[in-house]
Amino acid sequence: MNYNSTRDKNRVVTASQAIAQGISEEGGLFVPQEFPKYTLEDIKAMCELDYRGRAKKIMGDFLGDFTAEEINESVDSAYTAEKFGSDNPSPISYIENGNTKMAVLELWHGPTCAFKDMALQILPHLLTKSVKKAYNGKEAVILVATSGDTGKAALEGFKDVDGVKIMVFYPVDGVSPMQKRQMATQKGNNVNVAAIKGNFDDAQTGVKKIFTNADIKAKLAENNMLFSSANSINWGRLLPQIVYYFSAYCDMVKEGKIEVGESVNVAVPTGNFGNILAAFYAMNMGLPVKKFICASNSNNVLTDFIKTGTYDKMRKFYTTMSPSMDIFVSSNLERLLYHMTGAEKVAGFMKALSNEGKYTVDEEVKAKLDKYFWGGFCDDENTQKTIKDLYENENYLCDTHTAVAVNVYQQYVAETGDNTPVILASTASPYKFAQSVLTAVTDEKLPEDEFAMVDELSAKTKTAIPAPLAELKNAEVRFTFECAVDEMPKAVLDSLGIKA
Repeated sequence: MNYNSTRDKNRVVTASQAIAQGISEEGGLFVPQEFPKYTLEDIKAMCELDYRGRAKKIMGDFLGDFTAEEINESVDSAYTAEKFGSDNPSPISYIENGNTKMAVLELWHGPTCAFKDMALQILPHLLTKSVKKAYNGKEAVILVATSGDTGKAALEGFKDVDGVKIMVFYPVDGVSPMQKRQMATQKGNNVNVAAIKGNFDDAQTGVKKIFTNADIKAKLAENNMLFSSANSINWGRLLPQIVYYFSAYCDMVKEGKIEVGESVNVAVPTGNFGNILAAFYAMNMGLPVKKFICASNSNNVLTDFIKTGTYDKMRKFYTTMSPSMDIFVSSNLERLLYHMTGAEKVAGFMKALSNEGKYTVDEEVKAKLDKYFWGGFCDDENTQKTIKDLYENENYLCDTHTAVAVNVYQQYVAETGDNTPVILASTASPYKFAQSVLTAVTDEKLPEDEFAMVDELSAKTKTAIPAPLAELKNAEVRFTFECAVDEMPKAVLDSLGIKA
């Protein structure tokens, strides 16, 4: 199994090169040249495995230059009951709300209480092995742009990992207080965190420019270092996400909710498009998926793209209560377009997006989008209404991002009448967004302190505060550095002890 770049099909790398490098030299993303194909019998056999067994099977089919022993060690180290609370790191809650039935796939039971843990607990194992295979002796420098959850999950996954340094950039006013606290108090001798004066897209663009800056790459090479990424542009981040869609389907079969071969829909709250793309990849491998419901908040660039075929980032930016989706440039959409149209057109789309702020796909690609995807969005007011409704009517407490997905899925059912069983991705603990969630479920005046809000939410809803978040209250704040976007390259070199 080898990989191509989305912008140059002639660039071919192995799995370990793709993971170690993170992004192709010309700015493209690595994609598999082909997908493993699973029959219904294969899926039936997978139903008899636990989560780790399913992960080993799927990852083994993609990681061609990894040994079975390396994959087994990576999976067994990542998905432990100690880290995720049980042997199944992604349990399902079944909820009926009105005329909709949802299999809510809870992806937030890991050490940072967000779905990013599902990939970022295993990525350090895959990356260190990949660097050793492809660039023996070099130290990996991980750069991350985050809208909230990826940063903490990456920091936690890579802390004190030998041969790795990691630096995370986040928008100073674009994350929740709890997300900021998680990053500012991060432990580890090889970690660094900086807030940038801009939004997530500024952070993401800044990181991509650093990755492709020849002078900075040369300085790293002089110091026996190389850049890599823990964002979902890295294949090692995306691959583990495929696993939990297969696993959810298998769990639904085992629990008698569906039969093997029965189609499901998938609803995902997404900004960077990686989580929903993983489900699309699962379908290409044989998972019976009928429709992908792409849920956005008020920054609804993806909704408009799916509906019109025009991707236009030149619009008003909203700072919302679902900040992990406050994104205008959805990196992983590039991968979807590659599979629908090829590298040459993708390179043109990305050039137009960079130069003009928008692009429009042709009728053939638009027809494929219509076949597989349905897009909708939910503003903050309706997000809170959805949280309140689920809690009061179903006794189920969800975070702001999950509420966006629920609301958009309900819009989809109302418009189409399609009641196909749905896997709905729940991406974060409600306690990561305590103020917004508490406001939704109570009319009482809120405490001013973030941790008092957490306590109040627990008392009000009689739900437990996740231990990793409770422990933050007395954690030492280590990182308070802020910088302008154009100061990001210097901040990276300074953190590495390299003169600019």
